[in-house]
Amino acid sequence: MTVEWGDQARRLTDRVSVLEGDARGGYPHGNSVLVRGASETFLIDPSVTVAAKGGAPAKVDALLHSHAHEDHMCGNRLFSGARVHIHDADLVGIQSLDGLMEVYGFPDAGLADAFRKIVVDEFHFEPRPDALGFGDGERFDLGGLTIEAVHLPGHTRGHSGFRIEGDVFFLADIDLTGFGPYYGDAWSDLDQFEESLRCVRDEEADYYVTFHQKGVIEGRADFLERLDGFANVIERRHGAMLEFLAEPRSVEEMVAHRFVYRPTAETPIADAVERRTAELHLARMLERGEALEVEPERYQAA
Repeated sequence: MTVEWGDQARRLTDRVSVLEGDARGGYPHGNSVLVRGASETFLIDPSVTVAAKGGAPAKVDALLHSHAHEDHMCGNRLFSGARVHIHDADLVGIQSLDGLMEVYGFPDAGLADAFRKIVVDEFHFEPRPDALGFGDGERFDLGGLTIEAVHLPGHTRGHSGFRIEGDVFFLADIDLTGFGPYYGDAWSDLDQFEESLRCVRDEEADYYVTFHQKGVIEGRADFLERLDGFANVIERRHGAMLEFLAEPRSVEEMVAHRFVYRPTAETPIADAVERRTAELHLARMLERGEALEVEPERYQAA
């Protein structure tokens, strides 16, 4: 459906616009990207705001997804006639609700059931069993304009960015926020996330677009400064966890302490995210010899 976006549709080039999310793109909102070619128009990551507005300011031929998470697929239901594309590794997460829940991988059945309801009731998830997978480097020809997929795993297995017309790079959930990298799902990987952050440093564009918050970053210098700050959150978390392990602690004590979220954060998935994050950092500590399992399931800095 074609709807008016007014000032929230920020044009970067003649053919690329950012549909800026409400609340400055803060979760659950986000910044979608509309790309118009001579033959087709693509919408990247239809957000909660796209869903709330009831569509985009152009007829959409295809939806292009950076990864399978609830806030990046909320507007899909408005474009039932459009093709859907997502990286092969995240394909199951858009084809069915069971597949999406596998991406999150919540070990607690009660939490999984509760979040399943949130995904359907609040994010309007509708399965797309017809979705098409793509791989790293795949190019989409929109008619005189191309979008190239860049696989940047770690956030999810299939998380990808997109080079658009050589002028714009969509960073998706390498969102450069003060919150830092999110790798709290079963399909998240800390080592892969760090490698993706190293790879994305080489991207050169006039505009870098994040799905959350900042949205449009103009120029490489500002991008690199923000990228460094974002990446440094990982080491700060790691150092804080090591400090906490000055005496023997369990993973559950680490979860309760909160290294990702503020202690006052009200989100049903906080414990699960903290647990997965702590487990990934603990594995790194044990591998590096920075910590030891001094008692069954209790760990201390070496």
